[in-house]
Amino acid sequence: MLFRPLLALVLAFCLTFVAAPSSVSAAISSGAGNSDFVVGPERSNARFGGIVNTGRANDCPTIAAGSNGSISIGSGDTLSEICLHPTEVFVKLSASKRKQANFAPSKIISPSHNTTIEQVYGDISGSGTFTEKGGIDFQLITVLAPNGEEVPFVFSAKEMVVDSNGSSISAGTEFKGQTRTPSYRTSNFLDPKSRALTTGVDYAQGLVALGGDDKVLKDENIKRYIDDKGQITLSVDSVDSSSNEFAGTFVALQSADTDMGSKEARDLKITGVLYGRKS
Repeated sequence: MLFRPLLALVLAFCLTFVAAPSSVSAAISSGAGNSDFVVGPERSNARFGGIVNTGRANDCPTIAAGSNGSISIGSGDTLSEICLHPTEVFVKLSASKRKQANFAPSKIISPSHNTTIEQVYGDISGSGTFTEKGGIDFQLITVLAPNGEEVPFVFSAKEMVVDSNGSSISAGTEFKGQTRTPSYRTSNFLDPKSRALTTGVDYAQGLVALGGDDKVLKDENIKRYIDDKGQITLSVDSVDSSSNEFAGTFVALQSADTDMGSKEARDLKITGVLYGRKS
């Protein structure tokens, strides 16, 4: 008699897996997971089957283009759900006899669909100054420069302080200021020769003709945790005053990774899409 309940349980389990693919297919064919996923305040109307492996979860929310509302801001107000999605990264390559040093477009190679800073929030003070307080405020990204060099960096909105010099947000409003760019490596990261800032060995070379005082070897052996400052401009293009949302673009200027001080940092220019709202 105990066999029948067990058989019923097995059949129910099998039917669950048989029905699952059809429900996902139905969700996709019915339009679930379309562009509504990133439009308006609701992002929960998408199905997993319509989003997985598409990269669309990396997109920022959007509002209708050309929305010309206005949002008043003042001391004590909070901006939240700020999203910065990089769409282009330019690397400043070294000058040569024929070319001046200039920013060249690169290709994001890692990660493919996880480059967005989001859910950033902070307070307004003074004459429209925004100070970041938290959120998913950095991402580790690697790009491939035109010369074949792989350039890793930390795309960061940490400690962002930007000023709009105004009491409202409308189309044309710009927030300008600074961010903090932390080191790409942590203090206990081991390089290929087991050297690190707080772990590993102090000196991995054997007998060296220069006596170990060469600058290149010194930079490789003596690891440093290097923070840097970046410049960022948030440009608002559209504002929906009914929902207190705004959208636009951003331009960030910052440096790339130095590998704990062992190499010169490349200068970067990052451009992309902006979204946020007043809480």
